[in-house]
Amino acid sequence: MLQKREKVLLLRTFQGRTLRIVREHYLRPSVPCNSPLCPQPATCRNDGKLLSSDVTHYMIPDWKVVQDYLEILEFPELKGIIFMQTACQTVQHQRGRRQYNKLRNLLRDARHDCILFANEFQQFCYLPRERGESMEKWQTRSIYNAAVWYYHHCQDRMPIVMVTEDEEAIQQYGSETEGVFVISFKVPASGVSVSVSVCVHFFSGAHNALDPEEGSLNHLARLPPTLFFCVHTRHGFNLFSFLSLLIYFERESTSQGGPERDSKRENPEQAPCCQHRARYRARTHELRDRDLSQNRERPYAHRAVLRASLVLALLDFFSLSFVQDFRVVVRIDSWESTSVYPNGHFVRVLGRIGDLEGEIATILVENSISVVPFSEAQMCEMPVNTPGNPWKVSPEEEQERQDLRETHLVFSIDPKGCEDVDDALSVRTLDNGHLELGVHIADVTHFVAPNSYIDIEARTRATTYYLADRRYDMLPSTLSADLCSLLGGVDRYAVSVMWELDKTSYEIKKVWYGRTIIRSAYKLFYEAAQELLDGNFNIVDDIPEFRDLDEKTRQARLEELAWAIGKLTDIARHVRAKRDGCGALELEGVEVRVQLDEKKNIHDLIPKQPLEVHETVAECMILANHWVAKKIWESFPHQALLRQHPPPHQEFFSELRECAKAKGFFIDTRSNKTLADSLDNANDPNDPIVNRLLRSMATQAMSNALYFSTGSCAEEEFHHYGLALDKYTHFTSPIRRYSDIIVHRLLMAAISKDKKMEMKDNLFSNKDLEELCRHINNRNRAAQHSQKQSTELFQCMYFKDKDPENEERCVSDGVIYSIRTNGVLLFIPRFGIKGAAYLKNKDGLVISCTPDGRSEWKPGSLQRFQNKITSTTTGGESVTFHLFDHVTVRISVQASRCHSDTIRLEIISNKPYMSPDTELFHQSSLLLKSDLVKEVTRSVEEAQLAQEVKVNVIQEDYQKYCQTKGRSLYMLLEEIRDLALLDVSNSYGM
Repeated sequence: MLQKREKVLLLRTFQGRTLRIVREHYLRPSVPCNSPLCPQPATCRNDGKLLSSDVTHYMIPDWKVVQDYLEILEFPELKGIIFMQTACQTVQHQRGRRQYNKLRNLLRDARHDCILFANEFQQFCYLPRERGESMEKWQTRSIYNAAVWYYHHCQDRMPIVMVTEDEEAIQQYGSETEGVFVISFKVPASGVSVSVSVCVHFFSGAHNALDPEEGSLNHLARLPPTLFFCVHTRHGFNLFSFLSLLIYFERESTSQGGPERDSKRENPEQAPCCQHRARYRARTHELRDRDLSQNRERPYAHRAVLRASLVLALLDFFSLSFVQDFRVVVRIDSWESTSVYPNGHFVRVLGRIGDLEGEIATILVENSISVVPFSEAQMCEMPVNTPGNPWKVSPEEEQERQDLRETHLVFSIDPKGCEDVDDALSVRTLDNGHLELGVHIADVTHFVAPNSYIDIEARTRATTYYLADRRYDMLPSTLSADLCSLLGGVDRYAVSVMWELDKTSYEIKKVWYGRTIIRSAYKLFYEAAQELLDGNFNIVDDIPEFRDLDEKTRQARLEELAWAIGKLTDIARHVRAKRDGCGALELEGVEVRVQLDEKKNIHDLIPKQPLEVHETVAECMILANHWVAKKIWESFPHQALLRQHPPPHQEFFSELRECAKAKGFFIDTRSNKTLADSLDNANDPNDPIVNRLLRSMATQAMSNALYFSTGSCAEEEFHHYGLALDKYTHFTSPIRRYSDIIVHRLLMAAISKDKKMEMKDNLFSNKDLEELCRHINNRNRAAQHSQKQSTELFQCMYFKDKDPENEERCVSDGVIYSIRTNGVLLFIPRFGIKGAAYLKNKDGLVISCTPDGRSEWKPGSLQRFQNKITSTTTGGESVTFHLFDHVTVRISVQASRCHSDTIRLEIISNKPYMSPDTELFHQSSLLLKSDLVKEVTRSVEEAQLAQEVKVNVIQEDYQKYCQTKGRSLYMLLEEIRDLALLDVSNSYGM
């Protein structure tokens, strides 16, 4: 039975009048409590996420705690947290949308043991605000009242710990209700200006040397005014034991005999809640004894761990010598308007500055990437595949799937050393003379059930994060590198798309979708496939599948494989030509591979060289993604997951057009077709780098491709600008992208729908799918940014230990691709580096080049034109740098303790630097084509230069003598003064 209440709000208008607003507020006798101890789960409708059952108490943070310490409450080790609606609404109103969204994501994340309780809609929890009561006091009172109700609702079986910073609330409610404890989250440290709060979680086996009976809330009163660490625990290590542990650490410095007994300890029988504490201790012992059997051999091991990680790492944190050597995470709580310093608190240490692992941890934190190991519950869902119990294809699956093991030559082409092989290809001639092209994708959804623990974890990660030297998998290695990886010579489940093609025109006659069983015959790497495509069979010794064959069998199978690769390439060329006719773009992105030696030290930085087999595989994947997109959209027009690439804004192409004009090329950006044709024509036969840079600039001007739900926008917005396709999705990489898992489930549901079978998977609604797409898009941006940051990190580490004055590799050829007011932007083809080179230093000196090309710094001025920049010294020497000029660059590292190290580029000669590596790179770049449209944001190196001044002057000569738009009069007079010092007699032949 609903109860109607009225909320009265008094608002003051701009005219000073008081406006009375009355809102209806309905109360319900039952709302979801989401507790496994609920006596009536059906009445409460506990059909969502439930709290864990292996905790000793529930924790309810007050509104102030949620506001100030949310990043600590996000620790996955914390269990049994109940967020009250009152606290969440306070965060929304006082901290803004960003903080509120973090709280919402925390509550939705199934990996975190926390729930939301709608206390303001529960009939017995709601408290109206009293007259004259402050909002803060009412919020604290409401949360405490809800905590009391929650404790009694669970039939007094689970203690409730309310954490607050309101000292008056602790005094008022601390001993008011048996089983509901009100404590402070921190005790201020004497002599410490930064408030510190640390939550520590102790697992089973780390507490068996402690006596839980020593614990009492009365210890709070006797704690010295140093630091108080709040712990939220499970498996028997309760809050009271940890308070005793704090006293142990205070006395450990003076006594090595362990924790002393407090002779003045109060009699526990005189405590106001002794009966409840006895039940609490009984439950603590019950949970503790369940897990202590695993750790009886090292009962005191926890002491060294705690002293190392807490006492040394946290208490010494306030020593400046400690802080200055580490990268740490801090939380800014407030910033007073009268102070130049903000107030905040320490969260955790990431690692030592300059250390590889510490810098990688920093990149992960900056991009909100969680790479915690997979939990035991998640790993329990993994199938078994051991030498003693190998995984096999089940007879049931053999009946339901199409078996391709004996009829199709299936092989994969991936980078060398790739473990997560999620796609394979096949091509064969049918009996009717037509060709059959097959794309076979790992059937991840067979092993990952919807809403399972591993599915929730994969959904949260959303993607595999590839850094320069490592990767963090979306799925456990049992799946990603084993049972779902289409390795050679083993049976695997797959989801296949197979087309019947005309043998000459390659026109598609029909298409088939379904689940299959495949056995990949070859696991090829790109370079080997390219050699076979080029007719070089000497590479056969590098292919393991050919090593143990006799000569006759080897030759026959080699010819069969070479025919298949050649036929796939022919088909890919036809498919690509068809897309090119519709305006598909061929853009450019620089990828750098970090080459490590045996000791994991950086040996070299090598730009990845695209090959034709890259495009062959890519075109087959694009074809599969396109046809699957059409299939799922036809079956589910309002809840299909597709990928759109909107057209870019025309103003983003202005720099591209200007740079191309400097070389005499015209770039038409009215459509993707005209842009593609213009880029094809903008080719300098004497310098292939020009076309690469123009395509790279076109890539930077593009918008990002995004996932979306088809029910959220009109069909004309589905178009993919870069690929020139009306519908597109991601289907071919379910091992490393969660979006592909969703598409696989949609495709299987579409097939079941066609067969008029019952759909097994519960599909997302349009609203839920759109929210999931936003999450995946956000994680993809984080993955791209972290990959870029890690590449820059390794670039800096590669050059950091080298002497830029004497090391040959620190000098390289650079190409100017953009002009700025005080310098140029350079591209280093040898290392794939883009960066800024200043032509005017901090001392006001400008660059000057001697007749032999060496550079020096001298007094002078700079003049920037549309496609060139001129440096003129006071002595009359002048040097001009044009767009696409090749110059000699020295590469060094600019170190910083506060930020990441950055690459520093310095022009040491206005002449090209030629080396055997550069010449080889130039020769190979004549045939280079990029993989696919890469979603790249604008380059960050532009921020290193001063703000660009837009120059819009019709005639270049006129610009030399007139004040340019945006320049100050002072700058103009300074230039005139510099020009007055020039000896112009030689210029006019006098």
